[in-house]
Amino acid sequence: MNNITNKVKMILVAGLLTLMAACNPAPDGSISANGEPPLAGAKIGGSFTLTNQDGGKTSDTQFKGKYRIMYFGYSYCPDVCPVDLANIMLGLKQAEKENPALSDKIQPIFISVDPGRDTPAVLKQYVAAFHPRLIGLTGTPEEIAAVAKKYLIIYDVRKDEGSSEYLVDHSRQAYLFGPEGEPLALLPFDGTPQQVADDINRWVR
Repeated sequence: MNNITNKVKMILVAGLLTLMAACNPAPDGSISANGEPPLAGAKIGGSFTLTNQDGGKTSDTQFKGKYRIMYFGYSYCPDVCPVDLANIMLGLKQAEKENPALSDKIQPIFISVDPGRDTPAVLKQYVAAFHPRLIGLTGTPEEIAAVAKKYLIIYDVRKDEGSSEYLVDHSRQAYLFGPEGEPLALLPFDGTPQQVADDINRWVR
């Protein structure tokens, strides 16, 4: 997943610069100067209605009042996505162990950037391997593109000539959103599960 096109890189850099400007992070990048979550006020997120792993429709409005952990990826990813998801979901399980009340406050969500292969049946098997409450969402290519744009996710299908298989390059963000869908923080998906748990405990009230 290292061969992202120059165009995708340029878009991603522009998006990240906008994100950084909106976040007003503290010098260490963890908490803003006024004590707010690092993504407070950032223009990330928005409404969506997608197809869940059971074949039904799931909308963002169904999560009103709950914190949301959101990660974009795809089930055919050979390395990055399963490692990231494992870290995030192990961190969530650790946070729930430390504070059992969190299981009623947080909804983990996985949104596929590969709707052509990630059918509801595929996602159902995939998300079950990481957390019993992880919801997998897919949709039409147009629906996924619209949601990805709202959440500042860049992705690009990389096909090798003469092969039916392909990879999907995509930006890696594990978002934590608040009860009203407001962005709070980026979770350290490349850290340890305990670091993820610590950040969850820091921002979920």
